[in-house]
Amino acid sequence: MESLLAAPPSIRASFAAAGARGRSLPPSRVATLAGARARARPLRCAAKDYLLEEMAQDDMLNATELVQWENGKSINDIAASQGIRIRRHCRPTATLKEIEEELGTPRNILEKIIWEKEIEVAEGHAKIPMKDVIQAAMQAPPSRDFFGALAAAYKLNGVPALIAEVKKASPSRGVLRENFNPVEIGQAYEKNGAACLSILTDEKYFQGSFENLEKVRKSGVKCPLLCKEFVIDKWQIYYARSKGADAVLLIAAVLPDLDIKYFLRICKELGMTALIEVHDEREMERVLKINGVQLIGINNRSLGVVGESGLFTPDDVAYVQNAGVSAVLVGESLVKQEDPGRGISGLYGKELLH
Repeated sequence: MESLLAAPPSIRASFAAAGARGRSLPPSRVATLAGARARARPLRCAAKDYLLEEMAQDDMLNATELVQWENGKSINDIAASQGIRIRRHCRPTATLKEIEEELGTPRNILEKIIWEKEIEVAEGHAKIPMKDVIQAAMQAPPSRDFFGALAAAYKLNGVPALIAEVKKASPSRGVLRENFNPVEIGQAYEKNGAACLSILTDEKYFQGSFENLEKVRKSGVKCPLLCKEFVIDKWQIYYARSKGADAVLLIAAVLPDLDIKYFLRICKELGMTALIEVHDEREMERVLKINGVQLIGINNRSLGVVGESGLFTPDDVAYVQNAGVSAVLVGESLVKQEDPGRGISGLYGKELLH
């Protein structure tokens, strides 16, 4: 599994060996939504993992998590020390029954999703090897500026920019829209002022798919696209880019700091934006200390600065704007409307310029 802390010993060895030859790199700068986005370097792919080597060459080599990991501390112990309550089983070939016999039942729906995602991602590796998915990402059309689109929309309208979500279902609410056409919904959102779109790709719990992501990208929609996935492995980031994603979601409740840093580097190489999701103040404090973070999403609902979820009225939008939020991610309150695109003016109390 290509998470640093869930990686096999061979990856650990290459990381340490690369660091022994390393040089220091200048730290990235944390940017606000109104800040300028750094230009991404082109992706390089070689026999050895370039990104892994580059990471080992800078201050990450001495990261506390890496030292703990090399001394035999488990990924779950390391995560727990950072306040992360979601456990990983790191047994992608095991059945869920075997995993539950060892760890007990999942503590919440997010942990259950992550356990199943570990198995799903391993199956993805088997179907499309890492070298092939990297090559596909390299051959994809250039990424679109997700961060820049939000900043421009905020400046144009004077209200939080909208990331409109193409979402058929959720674990808690069930099916939100029976007559679900992701392309029509995405086009309607764009026509009515959405700055960016979020496409759910989890199949089991949200009835999404990477096929939906690819369909929307190829439909003529110009908005940058966020791949709304439970990312635990770099394979998912490369695969999302190959399907047309311009941004990915990284969940602080799931990923230790070292993995967030690692995935940020990959996003930078691919010219993608990472939206880091937090649920509470402790997660916010963690993420603010990580160099290279551009966007932080505050999830207003609990599964175990962009405001995510729970927004239905102009008063809701005004409330989060007064709290300093520069963009909002909204799905349920729009997709349940008869005309999801027209629902945007109802959410904001006015038509959005675009």
